[in-house]
Amino acid sequence: MLEGGYVVAATDYPGLGTPGAHPYLVGDSEGRAVLDSVRAARQLAGPGGTTRAFAVWGHSQGGQAALFTGLLARRYAPDLTLVGVAAAAPATELATLMMADLDTSGGKNLTAMTLWSWSRVYGASITKVVTPAALPVINELANDCIETIFDVLERRRPSRELDRSFLAVNNLADRQPWRGLLARNTPGTLPRDIPIFLAQGSTDTLVLPRVTQDYRARLCQAGSRVEFDLVPGVGHLFVARDAAPAAIEWIGERFAGAPAPSNCGQE
Repeated sequence: MLEGGYVVAATDYPGLGTPGAHPYLVGDSEGRAVLDSVRAARQLAGPGGTTRAFAVWGHSQGGQAALFTGLLARRYAPDLTLVGVAAAAPATELATLMMADLDTSGGKNLTAMTLWSWSRVYGASITKVVTPAALPVINELANDCIETIFDVLERRRPSRELDRSFLAVNNLADRQPWRGLLARNTPGTLPRDIPIFLAQGSTDTLVLPRVTQDYRARLCQAGSRVEFDLVPGVGHLFVARDAAPAAIEWIGERFAGAPAPSNCGQE
């Protein structure tokens, strides 16, 4: 993208490298952080940074952040013009994802980090939904960063501890305030005039393909123009890498003002 002449900015979100809890999977916080990073980039970029137009591209949590950027942009940053939202394996229907993911160590890992974060951001009582034995493991996981593939591998040991003892309830969505928080941080449909690119790996066991396909269907039903790219044989970790060429081409067309494509209604 740099070779193509783009100015590229990436937010680190609050609480990562700075004091305080990171608002993990807190959609409004993520969206504001993305928009703040665009504003900062415009200030730093010199003459080339004076354009109002920008696009967003994110993976997993970043995909959720990209979608919430689309939801917040006009209200929070009316000084900017969002030309398109691209997301790979985004976290959408959180209640479904979290309970379905509990069959995998990665899913337990991400659910644990979400519970840890929301207990601090929203003041929700984590001790009412997890077992006492799981709390030290959750604290350990919440204070380790995932920066490389090796970090993912290193987290397997504490993640396996959650197999023995984790949730004290059958379904988080059955308990308040967790039910409300899950709904609050599940992205809704975007304004119809914001085009969307969605990429999803067909073998993803963390963000399930059917969940992303359901979100695509909701967007299409709401009248959005959605380009959906199902990447065969790719899991969660590498879908952003493998979908990047298509996403970058799609973003370039949005900046050029080309009509947004849509494969709504197609399998």
